[in-house]
Amino acid sequence: MEIPVNRYWDGGFPAEISNGPHRTRIATIIVPIVITDSDIFVVRYPNRWRFAMNKLFFPVAFAALCLPILAAAQSAFDGTWKIDMSKANFSKKPDVLLLQGGMFECKTCAPPYTIKADGTDQPVSGHPYFDTVAITVVNDHQIQETDKKNGRAVSTSTSKLSSDGNTLTFEFTDSSNSNGGPPVTGKGESTRVAKGPAGSHAVSGSWRISKFDGISDNGVEWTYKVTGGEITMTAPTGQSYTAKLNGPDAPVTGDPGTTSVSVKIIGKNTIEETDKRDGKVISVWKMTVADDGKTAKGSSEDKLQNRTSEFDVIKQ
Repeated sequence: MEIPVNRYWDGGFPAEISNGPHRTRIATIIVPIVITDSDIFVVRYPNRWRFAMNKLFFPVAFAALCLPILAAAQSAFDGTWKIDMSKANFSKKPDVLLLQGGMFECKTCAPPYTIKADGTDQPVSGHPYFDTVAITVVNDHQIQETDKKNGRAVSTSTSKLSSDGNTLTFEFTDSSNSNGGPPVTGKGESTRVAKGPAGSHAVSGSWRISKFDGISDNGVEWTYKVTGGEITMTAPTGQSYTAKLNGPDAPVTGDPGTTSVSVKIIGKNTIEETDKRDGKVISVWKMTVADDGKTAKGSSEDKLQNRTSEFDVIKQ
């Protein structure tokens, strides 16, 4: 959803989808979903979105000499890419929540937090996309969440439990990382893995995300351009970077949760992006373009929560 997709998710609540090479924080959804921070909806990201790595079969020095040739060959990356969320293979690691005695605890958020669930803004720390969370208990099967940054609402979500208590459906609107543009919107489901303790609200327990539907295109799209040994990434939600292939860290603009990135070429059609926040690795995105140049396989590894999700990616 902290999402990536634009990619990011920093765990549990909020959910961030790591989608591709930027993090679109897909909402801080009141459901145990973490696709990322961040990030990418990201997915990447996300949030933001996480894969196996091929190895170069030649020395680094020789690879550096050949970089212009490799960059030209990597034109397969050029273009706008979109994650097919209907085929996403989300991490099986569950999110753990507790709502009891007027308090809400997100045990698997990164970092975790415990706040009053009385509908008022409660301060939280360590989350780059929001600094307060308000949890409202609507009834014994429904909850609402509002996140704010510097007093401004940046995301809202509603989660409802099924009659049997085993499925949690959610809808969200998230502008926490859209840089003044349209918010990322969507809906989805999580499946119960374990119940909460006796006497707790029905939302309590362990949950595993099972489906995301109808995520707006600005949450699951980005564009690559390879030129002269550099790769540029731009996202409709305002994130961007230009990094030297197989080079040092480069700054990321438009994303408070990701401050730098490095990008490597691995084999003929694979790139690996490593995202950092203040020097610390928070996620790794890997994408391998198919021989037809029209599709790709993506993998997003969330280092903060030790989760890996896999995605089908389609060139637009």
